[in-house]
Amino acid sequence: MKKQLYLFIIAAALTLSACGNDNSYGNKIMEDTSYSSSSDVPENLKVSENPTFKIGSKAIIQADHMEGMKGATATIVGAFDTTAYIVSYRPTTGGFPVTNHKWIIHEEIKKAADKPYESGSEVIMEADHMKDMKGATAQINAAEQTTVYMIDYTPTTGGDKVKNHKWVTEDELSAIK
Repeated sequence: MKKQLYLFIIAAALTLSACGNDNSYGNKIMEDTSYSSSSDVPENLKVSENPTFKIGSKAIIQADHMEGMKGATATIVGAFDTTAYIVSYRPTTGGFPVTNHKWIIHEEIKKAADKPYESGSEVIMEADHMKDMKGATAQINAAEQTTVYMIDYTPTTGGDKVKNHKWVTEDELSAIK
């Protein structure tokens, strides 16, 4: 019986890790179950003066950060000019490492430097859009100067509406035709 349970757990883990994009197993679990829907943004975050996607407009999501995201219709609830980072980190309570998490922004880094960080830099995150993210040490994998958007959407897989998703970048959205 224990062997069957063990094999079931392994099979479930492999199935979950095969879903979605290049996220690790730990990242997929966290993003499916632990997302924060707070509309709070850092005080020093600069509102975009001329975003491609205006607040209140709709766009199609091209990103697949979370299951059911790609192809969903987003409503833009915020647009900000900043540096966005892809990071890898271990949650503050341990567990599976999260690899290539998209996105945290420059203003969500504790005691952020005046200039954007380069790939390979280590930072402490103030971001709390995922469980056990705030306070974790992250490695910067990539940086992009861009407009980031906070969005609301209903997953293509069904379920509850996702509110205030942080963040998608401009190139992860497309106009509705």
